[in-house]
Amino acid sequence: MLFAAVLAASATTVILSARSAEAATVTVQAESYAAQSGAQVEATADTGGGQNVAYLGNGDWLRYDNVNLGAAGTLTIQARVASAVGTGSVELRTGSVTGPVLAQFAITSTGGWQTWRTLTATAAGHPTGAQTVFAALRNTTGGDFVNINWFSFGDGRPADPGQGWIPIDQAAWNAQLAQFNAMVPRTVPAGTVRVPEFNATCAYSHSRPDDPIIFPGLPGASHMHSFLGNDRTDANTTTGTLLANAGTSCRPAPDLSAYWIPTLYQGDRAIEPKDVVVYYGSRLTDPSVTKPFPQGFRMIAGDAKLQAPTPAGSVNAFYCAGPGGEIGRSADGNWPVCASTAVLMFHLVFQDCWDGRNLDSPTHKAHVSYSYDGTCRGDYPVAIPNLSFLIAYPTSGNAAGFRLASGMASSMHGDAFFAWDNRAQGERVKNCLAQKAKCNTDGNF
Repeated sequence: MLFAAVLAASATTVILSARSAEAATVTVQAESYAAQSGAQVEATADTGGGQNVAYLGNGDWLRYDNVNLGAAGTLTIQARVASAVGTGSVELRTGSVTGPVLAQFAITSTGGWQTWRTLTATAAGHPTGAQTVFAALRNTTGGDFVNINWFSFGDGRPADPGQGWIPIDQAAWNAQLAQFNAMVPRTVPAGTVRVPEFNATCAYSHSRPDDPIIFPGLPGASHMHSFLGNDRTDANTTTGTLLANAGTSCRPAPDLSAYWIPTLYQGDRAIEPKDVVVYYGSRLTDPSVTKPFPQGFRMIAGDAKLQAPTPAGSVNAFYCAGPGGEIGRSADGNWPVCASTAVLMFHLVFQDCWDGRNLDSPTHKAHVSYSYDGTCRGDYPVAIPNLSFLIAYPTSGNAAGFRLASGMASSMHGDAFFAWDNRAQGERVKNCLAQKAKCNTDGNF
């Protein structure tokens, strides 16, 4: 425990979207407390990035206001924790730090302060509706013993798309897996480049202030996005509408998925991407364990809320490609200026490990994670293709720089909503990824 002072902030209402009153699950980021004693906030290495609360010891507490515990019935509560030492507990209490216990999580070592594990408890006969919830830290050995990233509260109602956990249709997934497992891979010709990879090549399709993952059913609720792939994508897009529409700006034709990124502006003029290659690869030591994406799977990479400088040398930043490369920086230092013979680029890499249970999650990232040391394990045991967007813009830039619809260059992000033909995707995973063979857009060696 490093601080004894109590820090207070304005009351926080925890919501997931503009339709939060209907949400079956709410997620409370640990750092969004209204008041606390004994805590610090630090950058997290957990899935989704952002911050976690750290240096928590006996007697410390966190207060969260207006947490919607839903209707009467069984409440499923989860805590995302990390600990190098264990030996303590996190108590969730309502009303006050000594109020009725809502849930209790025993903390054991997870293997490190940034090695994260999800703990689950259930509560019956709990208070309903908006409540003040305290997280009270207890241990008898002294010293800091746990970090916390988030809590979630699920009331057992069906998940609403874009707001809660969306469980996979197990029967449909079993059928897709059975078809995939029965596929016999083609023989890889001699001389084939041994890189596990296939791709879809996409052109710009259209722009809308919509986001069917973050704001489903709410036209105009989002910042402007540039859409690729399925040419009917809008706020009302579902797996069914994607599969029902054969129009796409991507090759191959069996990929009816929707991909989108925030629109890039130079002044008030939109700069739409010239070419986007959507790569499906693998960073695993053994790519043969990779499974295809389930139909309807969705995920997000990057952080639209991250507003931070991106000086030269920053990671996950825009860059110049082509003869002459980068010749300078914008006046604010956040954007490259490219030679007239070069173009502005961004490479966005998505998560490649999955929990195997959910098509989406409240944060649209909590059901996936990045592989570690060439493997998928722990809460994310299922390997999925390592998706990435290689985005080329037909511009070189100047001292004025650019802006994204989401803000600064650091807010670059991308969304993917998958709707492949099962056989076409499965064959590519089996032939190209599992056999470490570089394939082209048509799925051929």
